[in-house]
Amino acid sequence: MEGVPEPHTGWTFLTNHARVLAAIADNRTARIRDIAAHCRLTERAVQKIIADLEQDGYLSHTRTGRGNTYIIEPAKVLRHPAEAGLTVAALLSLLVHDEAARRRVLDAHPKEGGPLAT
Repeated sequence: MEGVPEPHTGWTFLTNHARVLAAIADNRTARIRDIAAHCRLTERAVQKIIADLEQDGYLSHTRTGRGNTYIIEPAKVLRHPAEAGLTVAALLSLLVHDEAARRRVLDAHPKEGGPLAT
């Protein structure tokens, strides 16, 4: 994950959970170390966020050699009542940097509930 942004101070529009999910959508085999650097979080924070996302069914992983391959569930609905009805696919269609991954997010039909292996 090249091009790590400069540190940011002040408030931002996205939660750390959204940032981590978008980083994984950009690179489904990213190491926790790389996700942490990209999101400007500690590795421990990223591990906790990934555990949260997995526990609630937004994300799963399979072990591939010494690393992980993540699978995002695009049909999952966002948790906050203000986003009632919006899916992970809708969120990621705005946040994913990699154009090929963005196309897969947009092509995923949220009603089918299939996993998004970006």
